Amino acid sequence: METNPARASEIIGLSPPDQPDPRWQVRVRGLSKSFGPNLVLDNLDLDIERGKVNVILGASGAGKSVLIKHFMCLLRPDKGHIWVDGTDVLSLNTQDLSKFRRKFGLVFQFSALFDALTVEENCAFPLREHTKKTKAEIKDIVADRLGSLGLQGTQKKYPGELSGGMRKRVGLARALVLEPEILMYDEPTTGLDPLATRNVDEMILDACQRYKVTSVVISHDMASVFRIADRIAMLNNRKILEAGPAEVIAQSTDPFVYEFLRASGVSAIGKLAGGVT
Repeated sequence: METNPARASEIIGLSPPDQPDPRWQVRVRGLSKSFGPNLVLDNLDLDIERGKVNVILGASGAGKSVLIKHFMCLLRPDKGHIWVDGTDVLSLNTQDLSKFRRKFGLVFQFSALFDALTVEENCAFPLREHTKKTKAEIKDIVADRLGSLGLQGTQKKYPGELSGGMRKRVGLARALVLEPEILMYDEPTTGLDPLATRNVDEMILDACQRYKVTSVVISHDMASVFRIADRIAMLNNRKILEAGPAEVIAQSTDPFVYEFLRASGVSAIGKLAGGVT
């Protein structure tokens, strides 16, 4: 399915993608990626808006995780370009790429904490690996990030002693210690009950506002999506089918987008059937 030209200005900004732009932080053009005979992404274009919560939607197996791994060059495309703040990611050498990746923080689906390390040790790990800060400095930074997420007093606990929602918060605290500009969340509410899901949504919004980060979220939880999203991009048939403000996507007339949202119980005003907002 080809992208409707009428929507092109919503999917991608009109300024040159290889130049820094005040609105768009990550810019993808003509991205294609295959694994053997399996074509996952095909000539895909997308821009990620600076300082906003950008949600990428799509069916299971559509390639959402594959797409965001390209942003920080964890995967390299078969063809296409990725620019972050005007920097051509694919042109960076090993040393420059290592520095560049510090722009990003990753919050994994199941938190990916080290079970044998305490909360404090988990959060300190990136600082010990990537900086020359003293033990006292690291301790203060970790305490600050944990405190900002309501995790005071958890430093000596182990991940197994925490609830699922608390582990998500520890994962975010660990991602924040290196002061990233872009936070990427892979299915952050998977496996959580509705109350914990709402708490994680609030965590994402608060982190975006408090730390002035750009957020990229992969999610299947439609209640969560319409609570947090400033922008939504719909990935289908290896391309971004439609992208724009959440309220615009909620009222999309594209047949696939309409059916995807309707199957999820989303009404034309972006609310879930049954009154969940």
